[in-house]
Amino acid sequence: MTAVRLEGAELIALAEFGETTPRGIAGVIARLVNSGELAAGTRLPTVRELAGELGVSPATVSQAWQALSRTGLIESRGRAGSFVRPLSQGWLAPRMRGMAAPNDPVRLDLSRGTPDPLLLPALGPALSRVSARAETGSYQAEPVIPGLAAVLADSWPSETETIMVVDGALDAISRALDEVVRYGDRVVVESPGFPPFLDLLDLLGAEAVPVAVDEAGMTPDGLARALHQQPVAVLLQPRAQNPTGASMTVGRAEALARVIRSAERAGDVVVIEDDHSGMISTAGDVTLGTWLPEQVVHVRSFSKSHGPDLRIAAVGGPRDLVDRIAARRMLGPGWTSRMLQTILLDLLTDGTSLDAVAEARRQYFTRQRALGDALRARGVPVAPADGVNLWMPVLSERSALVQLAAAGVRVAAGTPFLAASTAGGNGSGNGRSRSGGDYVRVTVGMVRDGVDEVADALATAAQHVVAGGY
Repeated sequence: MTAVRLEGAELIALAEFGETTPRGIAGVIARLVNSGELAAGTRLPTVRELAGELGVSPATVSQAWQALSRTGLIESRGRAGSFVRPLSQGWLAPRMRGMAAPNDPVRLDLSRGTPDPLLLPALGPALSRVSARAETGSYQAEPVIPGLAAVLADSWPSETETIMVVDGALDAISRALDEVVRYGDRVVVESPGFPPFLDLLDLLGAEAVPVAVDEAGMTPDGLARALHQQPVAVLLQPRAQNPTGASMTVGRAEALARVIRSAERAGDVVVIEDDHSGMISTAGDVTLGTWLPEQVVHVRSFSKSHGPDLRIAAVGGPRDLVDRIAARRMLGPGWTSRMLQTILLDLLTDGTSLDAVAEARRQYFTRQRALGDALRARGVPVAPADGVNLWMPVLSERSALVQLAAAGVRVAAGTPFLAASTAGGNGSGNGRSRSGGDYVRVTVGMVRDGVDEVADALATAAQHVVAGGY
């Protein structure tokens, strides 16, 4: 065994490698960081120091260091050396920190869950068309401009009492939870699910009751068991579920609604739906509001289809609840910029913009099918997915991240997407795959070409475990 002295009088124990390759070195360092044996801020040995201790070339250690840097575990501070990276930005909530990708350059970043900017409709023409008619100076006008309200109502998946707009889907979810949830309440969530939802519940002092997700979304049996704990709300994603890409069928939505109707205190449960990828989803529009109109708050975001920086989402549901959200907003931001609303209205009615969104939907479908087929052909059992993300089983999350970083590919760690436990689980919501491994999230929507090369890298990482394990 070789020991290398680190700054701060800590020692790093490097086992005798089965192979002294960049992959092997990176794996052992990653295991030590992951276990906490190498704390944030620890200075690592120089490339030449470690190469001398291990009897390998400096280039070998340098490649390992580069892989660890790309995966966000270490950072270089120039002549000061390389250090174990501290947690991501302090202004992010805990699970959002776990999602945050480092800003280090990488050949292919499939970690962020964002739409392909090349597939968004052009904003320039819309800005030119609306510049002369966008309102800029009214405090008392209706929060939603009439034209946008009409378009939203015509496209809503079910009858709803009222619709308003807010600053993005997460703003909508946060404000709905603020009106429904009190300290100590329970809320049913999907597991795996969207990490910021769990962060929001933590801030509210609420308890998440996780339910497993299958190819059609939240499972009815799991929901039935979760409802025994008398939650005040159910939080779910009807289409292109993040991270799995699952979309509910009409039959599944009806089954979930039937489970809620049959539960004790059924009328007290509010269902909050986050349809964040509606216009790029290939699945049919679906909502539990078809069967539970007085209990469902449906949120539709336009970030994936028209651009994250528009920061607009629509909220439809029972008038009493939506009006409370609107009243609270009037004591804060007031309303979503009517100038932005006018731009969105233009994008939702202009033929060229509509064609661009339709082409994006087709492209995402094609990319999902191509990469999914390629992974399954290589023995990786990924489920068919909708939208921009894919949930990939791996034998070891950390190993997969390091291996992909070494190949210049970044994906998102699966751990932040998982709740602590899963009610009525089928194995997909407890952090482990059916084969006993972990998961990572892959943003397939950014795979524009080179599908076979990407599939090779993903499949190799999915099936690889670094010697010594971690």
